[in-house]
Amino acid sequence: MDEPTQGQHPSVGVDSLLPAEMALKAEQVGLAKASMTFGKTFTLAVLAGAFIALGAAFSTTVTTGAAALPFGVGRLLGGLAFCLGLILVIVAGAELFTGNTLIVMAWAGGRVGTAKILRNWIIVYLGNLAGSLGTAALVLAAGQHGLGAGAVGLNALNLAQAKCSLDFLPALASGVLCNTLVCLAVWLCYSARTVSDRVLAIIFPITAFVASGFEHSVANMYFIGAGLGIKALAGEGFWRAVSRAPADFPQLTWPNFLLANLLPVTLGNLIGGTVLVGLVYWFVFLRGRGQGR
Repeated sequence: MDEPTQGQHPSVGVDSLLPAEMALKAEQVGLAKASMTFGKTFTLAVLAGAFIALGAAFSTTVTTGAAALPFGVGRLLGGLAFCLGLILVIVAGAELFTGNTLIVMAWAGGRVGTAKILRNWIIVYLGNLAGSLGTAALVLAAGQHGLGAGAVGLNALNLAQAKCSLDFLPALASGVLCNTLVCLAVWLCYSARTVSDRVLAIIFPITAFVASGFEHSVANMYFIGAGLGIKALAGEGFWRAVSRAPADFPQLTWPNFLLANLLPVTLGNLIGGTVLVGLVYWFVFLRGRGQGR
């Protein structure tokens, strides 16, 4: 299939889209996302937060006891499990803050105004937060933390404590790297023609970011929210089973959640998605379109 010249719409066919066609599709998708009503945007954002949380809950369960495995193997399994979240977002349809940083391609081309892109990001971020924390509450109520004689809950607490203990710069850099991979996964999905294409495009970038220990703001809304819930609400039986006490997790606090993790990680996610993926591909394929170049 011939690659279209700038300004042309993607051709119809069964082959995967080429990068120049993907850029045009990304711009069109960004315009559509920024133009949605508040109600639709927020509802789909809550779903995305819940979907990512389900992937995170799956990953927490799978990595419990992974210390008995070679380090990389345990991380690989956790990353593969976490892929569930973005597969649900992309295939089922939902609005995820980290992926929506690619709306910057439509903004750079003048098709979406600054107010509209900021409006989308704020609504989606808050919806993701509601969906993630709501799912964390349901998982806590379901008693998942008690599985494996409390081993799953202890794993959740250790994950959350580690995330709340990060220094600002490492958290920022980790957020940049994470959303570069997430947005590359979304970018690859723009080439897809089938559900199978999308699933395969998601697996490797998402597994890579999780296995590498990079930080995803929406996933952390669940991981740390779940840890905070267990610390505050788990019963004495749980603490006896894991031979720990809430005081053993001093860094796991709401201020550390919001300021030590979410703030730098969110900024890093913005930089990774907008600059290292969105604006790079806009510059290569869309810059100067319609200006006689």
